[in-house]
Amino acid sequence: MGYSLRQRLGAAVIDWPRFEIALRRDWVQVRNRRERLRVSPDGRGVACQWQWTSDLHVAKVFPSLAMRLLNRAMRDWPISFADAPHVRHDEVQISFVVGHRGRQRVPHLLRALATIAAQRDVTCECIVVEQSNESEVAEHLPRWVRYVHTPLPVAEMPYCRSWAFNVGARAARGKILVFHDNDMLVPQAYASELWARGRGGYEVINLKRFVFYLNEAHSLAVCEGERRLASTPAEAIVQNAESGGSVAISRDAFFSIGGYDESFVGWGGEDNEFWDRALTRKVWPFGYLPIVHLWHAPQPDKQSRIRAQQYFELASIAPEKRITKLAQRRFGDVRQMDPPWMPGRLSE
Repeated sequence: MGYSLRQRLGAAVIDWPRFEIALRRDWVQVRNRRERLRVSPDGRGVACQWQWTSDLHVAKVFPSLAMRLLNRAMRDWPISFADAPHVRHDEVQISFVVGHRGRQRVPHLLRALATIAAQRDVTCECIVVEQSNESEVAEHLPRWVRYVHTPLPVAEMPYCRSWAFNVGARAARGKILVFHDNDMLVPQAYASELWARGRGGYEVINLKRFVFYLNEAHSLAVCEGERRLASTPAEAIVQNAESGGSVAISRDAFFSIGGYDESFVGWGGEDNEFWDRALTRKVWPFGYLPIVHLWHAPQPDKQSRIRAQQYFELASIAPEKRITKLAQRRFGDVRQMDPPWMPGRLSE
């Protein structure tokens, strides 16, 4: 994206000095000029004081700053890759649930799983739920990963992230569930930090401060085995991804609020709706960890107005009423969706 001289001057004069000060003191505090952050009670993380995600503007105007920020975050919270978990125990503390469809993102999935395998000091399991007509990914998965296949109730049904996550939650054994996208790389301390917050009494935990979006060439190199994540500027740095990408919730709280709403079929909306209901529990919304996002082609229906309209219609209903309705459903049935998806319309 090209920027005008005025935009570049504004970023250089106003944003760059603010960036340098925050990077020197605490990179977690980096933000856009008109945004506000709320600091956590222990001073370790921040919550964004706005509703939707935003890109870090100065890092887009000056890519060198994007690389410096990623380098700084990686020094504090390194991302590692492993073939199998370091910690093994019969009692699972944290369950990662990853939904998947198709062969195109298998390399992304395998790299994401390698960062989950590299978690330290906590016993983790990972469940991959493949949502497809035929099983395609099982043979590629490491032996330590649990695999669940959900055949489609209708052959042409679009991907339903909610159904995949609900099915995985039913199969999970951990006390904390992490709903995780198949293109996200996490620091090796991610699970242990989630566990610490859970032991502190928090039921819903979002530790993401920035999501660093790698470009296509860098992502391809990482999928082929490259381990250097901060060698190239991220093409975007996203804030306030609340329940998107990766979010943790206690098992009891998840089922109490009715899981994910399976009426969201196709891309988008389900994470915002889920977060609305999750906010009725005890939430840790203060991010201080980096997550790296691997490039892939955009979802075909990413800008779907149907899903956006569906979310806004549901958002007009009190979360407590939505919880009552969803908790009564048989969500997460591996054999079928509840309610079943029908071509040409959204579920009621």
